[in-house]
Amino acid sequence: VRRSHRQHAQRPRRVVLIADVSGSMEPYARVYLHLMRGAVRALGSEAFVFATRLTRLTRQLASGGPDYAYAKVAESTPDWAGGTRIGEALTTFLDEHGRRGIARGAIIVIVSDGWEIGDPQEVGEAMSRLGRLAHHVIWVNPRSAAAEFQPLAGGMAAALPHVDTFLSGHSVRALEDLLAAIAGAGDRRRA
Repeated sequence: VRRSHRQHAQRPRRVVLIADVSGSMEPYARVYLHLMRGAVRALGSEAFVFATRLTRLTRQLASGGPDYAYAKVAESTPDWAGGTRIGEALTTFLDEHGRRGIARGAIIVIVSDGWEIGDPQEVGEAMSRLGRLAHHVIWVNPRSAAAEFQPLAGGMAAALPHVDTFLSGHSVRALEDLLAAIAGAGDRRRA
């Protein structure tokens, strides 16, 4: 009799990136599209963007060269540089993709300045749901690097209590910090 032992195979946690491409985030949007494209291609991540509505971009970012991918992204996101509806976009993400397992146990990265034209309470409720479903929630706010920054924007103030890691994303060094946070988030939740 030959006994065979199976070892538990460890798989890395899924990374889901959700980026704000509204008018206030436009200066940062292309940089984060590069990051999202790299994550989709290298890690098999899921990529979403939102302004007034949520758009899934995983397929568009996965194929072709950068110019081809960004042309497909432009076709897919008619609300680019529009207003910001964070609460509505996160609720749509949770209802359409979160329950099916994309968010369950994943590392969720949200890139947004937190400016919300809708009800900030909806942002808080969606973030609370997301925090219970995901393994770790990272929020990247490029405007937080300013010396006078305070999380007073309605969406940002509502989201912050449900965020595990809060980072700025305004420079190359800050992007390195983001990559380190994603790598470190796979082990356990941070305070």
